[in-house]
Amino acid sequence: MSMAASSSSRLAAALLAACAAASGAQEREQLPIQVESRGGTDYDYTNGIFKFYGITITQGAVRISADNAVANGVEFKDSSWEFSGTVRISMPDATLASDTARVRFAAGEIASAVVTGAPATFAQQREGEQSEGHANRIDYDLKRGTVEFTGDAWLKDARTEVTSENLVYSTATQRVISDEPVLITIQPGERAPEKPKPET
Repeated sequence: MSMAASSSSRLAAALLAACAAASGAQEREQLPIQVESRGGTDYDYTNGIFKFYGITITQGAVRISADNAVANGVEFKDSSWEFSGTVRISMPDATLASDTARVRFAAGEIASAVVTGAPATFAQQREGEQSEGHANRIDYDLKRGTVEFTGDAWLKDARTEVTSENLVYSTATQRVISDEPVLITIQPGERAPEKPKPET
């Protein structure tokens, strides 16, 4: 594997490691889900449509907040949610932010999330180092273990930037794949201190 490919793999792995670990822990523990709607609700039981205003959904360390949300169910066994207006999805050490998001819940857990924005953003703090990224659309499929960045995709850690129209990372194989041209920029490390010249 080339140095560039290795660097991009490490970057993607770093961006998703905390998310994957947190999601796995939540699935094992089956923590309760709390829904707070500060602006009120509109329940249409006849058509199975539930609207929330100023909503926050919390499950352990996972938190979703938005100005508005529309759902086709609130049991979280198998329901789809549409969030809009200042959407934030927070997990331990990681955050996603966007204008809109589609989240599917299955078996009491977040099964997948699609966030879109201008752009949708990602940030993670790990071991004193900040990693961040953005794309027009970010698809996070917990079941398949894949994250896809689509449209003006950009990922950055302390020394490496990766840009492309499309980047896909597999948590199962720890591979980064793109069918589009990729530009990887690696900043050189700190220069080693010069040795003192012997006195003459």
